[in-house]
Amino acid sequence: MKLLVISGGRHPYEESTPVLGEFLRSAGHDVTITEDASVLGKPADMNAYDALVFNTLRTNSPNFELALSKSEQVGMNNFISSGKGFVCIHISGCPSDDWPEFHDITGGGWVNGKSFHPPYGKYTVNVSNSKHVGVKGVVDFTTNDELYMNLALREGNEVFITGDAESGTFPWGPKRQATHMPGGTFPLGWTRNYGNGKVFVLLLGHDGQSFKTPDFQKLVLNGVDWATS
Repeated sequence: MKLLVISGGRHPYEESTPVLGEFLRSAGHDVTITEDASVLGKPADMNAYDALVFNTLRTNSPNFELALSKSEQVGMNNFISSGKGFVCIHISGCPSDDWPEFHDITGGGWVNGKSFHPPYGKYTVNVSNSKHVGVKGVVDFTTNDELYMNLALREGNEVFITGDAESGTFPWGPKRQATHMPGGTFPLGWTRNYGNGKVFVLLLGHDGQSFKTPDFQKLVLNGVDWATS
């Protein structure tokens, strides 16, 4: 499949995106990687791709200057709703302040100023729906990553993996204030439809180490296969 990968932003994408490109190409995909999102506003160029992969943070919060323009937002919306695929990795589902409707596409995700996570570390990813196409060839596995909490979630998500966490108090935010984080089971991946398009959301994938986890790579590849089928 012909894939467009949008990268860039305040995350270690210089580590993770090369790994992403390598395993996508090794699986036989034709991959274009760019940090220039202007292509999203060019329908003639976008029509050449089967799916869009986001490994990027595009918000307009302080110190973030990569928010999508209105034409890019509209182009992305039309691309997906017309029947193309969208694979959204980690914090890529965080919307800019002027585009809260982005969560209608993704089914929800990170919200600046509200969402949080315990410190990066090792934990178990649980397969919660073994019949889901997203986990084909995958069983419970451990990874080094972040476990997102307090997300904005929409109805209609088909969750296929989760993570468990015990409650605790951890430093959080710019001032590293002690913040209570609840225990429980939290969604880590889901699928949904948007118009005629297919959307695959994977909350894993913070850094290069996360991307090198074999089961993470399998999940992404499953997502690409499903979103373009």
